[in-house]
Amino acid sequence: MAFQRPANKKEWIGHLIVSVLMVLFIIFLVVFNLGIQKTPMLPNDGMTFEKATVVKVLEDNLSEDGTRAGSQRLEVEITSGEYRGTVCEASNMAGYLYGAQCEVGTKVIVQVSEYEGDFSVSVYNYDRGMTLYILVGLFLVVLCMIGGRKGVMSAASLVFTFVCIIFLYVPLMYLGYSPFFAATLVVILTTLVTMYFIGGFSIKTACSVLGTIAGVVVAGLIAMIFGNLSHISGWNVSEIETMIVIGQNSKLQIGGMMFSGILIASLGAVMDVSMSVASTINEIYLHNPKLTAKQLFTAGIHVGQDMMGTMSNTLILAFTGGSINTLMIIYAYSMPYLQIMNMYDIGIEILQGISGTLGVILTVPFVSIISAVWMTRKKSGQKIDGKRVQG
Repeated sequence: MAFQRPANKKEWIGHLIVSVLMVLFIIFLVVFNLGIQKTPMLPNDGMTFEKATVVKVLEDNLSEDGTRAGSQRLEVEITSGEYRGTVCEASNMAGYLYGAQCEVGTKVIVQVSEYEGDFSVSVYNYDRGMTLYILVGLFLVVLCMIGGRKGVMSAASLVFTFVCIIFLYVPLMYLGYSPFFAATLVVILTTLVTMYFIGGFSIKTACSVLGTIAGVVVAGLIAMIFGNLSHISGWNVSEIETMIVIGQNSKLQIGGMMFSGILIASLGAVMDVSMSVASTINEIYLHNPKLTAKQLFTAGIHVGQDMMGTMSNTLILAFTGGSINTLMIIYAYSMPYLQIMNMYDIGIEILQGISGTLGVILTVPFVSIISAVWMTRKKSGQKIDGKRVQG
């Protein structure tokens, strides 16, 4: 894991220990997930989803005015799974969420249902997997090309974060663990690994880790407090009917899911601010070690003030973009003020956006005071992050 060439034997040993711990963590995740027994939510005996290509349109649903209504009868060739190479008839219902506008050569995903030797085929959706893989690949290539070694480390940290969310955070909640605990655990793990990839073993890395964890946890606590005061929880989300069914078949604590999601959503912005402030204080102190903790703290606050506006907009706009449909409905129906301010959807978005942004803002003083106190404990002639403090 090369971020910088290790300066001494201790750093080599440290990188080796981290590598071993990560391998052990991956093994743990594999064993942990293999041991989870999920309750089937839908009967799937005899039903599979496979790739297919349309080879013939037997009956179209295109009207004279160019719109589509009803269903298409198609002839498709299945290109994956047990029925690979089979040419069969398939139905394709016109819809916005399911089905596809098929013509000869269209690649689709089909649902194959088999019962007593007979099977029926229907078009589920477009086969867009390859397109999404190309987009993700393009993102990683650009990140690594422009970011260089740091970009490669950033890509690795993104992969680790994704693995933690899918194979640790979600399963823990499914098994009945507190969503807040699950989110906090993932925040700590991903912060440690991400900061290690970016900054290696250093004081600024340690300071930014502590500041990030403090900022994210505070954001979650603020959301919980004001959520309780405003009677908003995970029970009030738009997908609650589906979540209730899942909760009835697992130990999922539905009420706390929304608050744990705020921790995950605010993590990236908080890490950005935390590392920037810690790095700046570190550089300032290396070049002027006579500065006091109070002066370093003030410098960190000044740096953070320049970042607060942009990072606050980042979170607020991200949550706003996710609720654009709700905003259009409110606008189109000219809903009255009292109705708007007391809609669950609006309350949830405000709660998420403001609490996450407060986490970003409060991270600045957190990481500033941690960095200022920690770094000023080093005396002239001692080393900080491999560099000798100039007295």
